[in-house]
Amino acid sequence: MRGYDGLFRAAVWVLLALLLVTLVGRLAGLGGRPDAIVGPRLQPPGSGWLLGTDNLGRSLLPRLLQGIGTTLLLSALAVTCTAVISTALGVLAGYRGGRTAEIVLRIGDILYAFPAIVLAVLVAAVLGPGRTAALAAIVLVTVPLMTRMVGIAARAVARREFVTAARISGVRATTIMLRHILPNVAGTVAVQGTYALSVGILVEGGLSFLGYGVQLPDASLGLLIQEGGLYMVGAPWLIVAPGVVLVAAIMAINLIGDSLRDRFEPRETRSLT
Repeated sequence: MRGYDGLFRAAVWVLLALLLVTLVGRLAGLGGRPDAIVGPRLQPPGSGWLLGTDNLGRSLLPRLLQGIGTTLLLSALAVTCTAVISTALGVLAGYRGGRTAEIVLRIGDILYAFPAIVLAVLVAAVLGPGRTAALAAIVLVTVPLMTRMVGIAARAVARREFVTAARISGVRATTIMLRHILPNVAGTVAVQGTYALSVGILVEGGLSFLGYGVQLPDASLGLLIQEGGLYMVGAPWLIVAPGVVLVAAIMAINLIGDSLRDRFEPRETRSLT
């Protein structure tokens, strides 16, 4: 990670720690089964249950590990789909320009006009609550902006001399897009992908909080926060633990995105005089 600042390194370590703890905890059965009742209900953190128990007497620790895994996996899978779709549409729009770009961008503008959570709830209402709805909602929310940014970057590359030379030489459009334009917009895709991941985590959390995302007996960070909010006064640990993890994950991903942006899309130094 040479060439990156301390905040980037710290963010990467936080994200890796969350992933590692979740993976090891799930494989080793840390805290027991997520659905097992291990003690009295709404017990504070103690030796028997490190993060306390919920309203049914289940240990919060294994449920939190399950929730982290569910949220990150769903968001990462959705953003992977977003990256593929947005890169294909953005490169095509940037290279072709004209009516093709107009159609792609106008469709994106229509989707972008909806508030993210409203669009996500509409998707869940059509598909029904569950993981599929959360996945589709994240994709629809994150595709428009990412497509526009990739399209802008691809358009700038398409105007450069080596692309013009390739066109004059009779190189096929598909080859130009794959060999000349796509590698030059990879930085933009990486930057926008990190931001899309943080938005995806928020969308999944919001949907699950409203009851349209991940459903019981499974757990996600949004669902755990929704359950903990019902007992915020008497059992604050139920909302603090998933809330802290959610904030930490989003902050880490945004810091990584900022560092990648500074590296791949540096701003030119301008004189004030």
